[in-house]
Amino acid sequence: MDRDSQPRSSKHGHLVWLAVAAGFVLTLIGVRFLIVPRTAANNFGLAKDVTGYALHHMVGLRDIWLGVLAVVLGLLREWRALMWWFALGALVCFADAMIAWTSSGKAVALAFHVLSGIFCSGVALAIRARLTS
Repeated sequence: MDRDSQPRSSKHGHLVWLAVAAGFVLTLIGVRFLIVPRTAANNFGLAKDVTGYALHHMVGLRDIWLGVLAVVLGLLREWRALMWWFALGALVCFADAMIAWTSSGKAVALAFHVLSGIFCSGVALAIRARLTS
């Protein structure tokens, strides 16, 4: 039996590409944390007084593997796993927004995290609708 229990169609191709694009963006954010950690952390919304780069590298590696995971799940059309990836990702985005708000209070960083959480929630709901249709 096919993983998605329906024939593959272009009808839901946009969900695959949303997952791939989100994974690609997250991977780029992770790479940026490894290459320019202080700038990436500042844009993330962390206060400038964070010392050293260990935390930055940890965040970078987290983002890279999670981004690659989204790309792979999207290309394999692992719908249930993708739904949960986006749903749990939304929670992380909202938690990151709270961290950014309490750390630096930068409106741009806060907006980025909140909008990312809304995006992830929307994609999770779209995949859920696809699974129940």
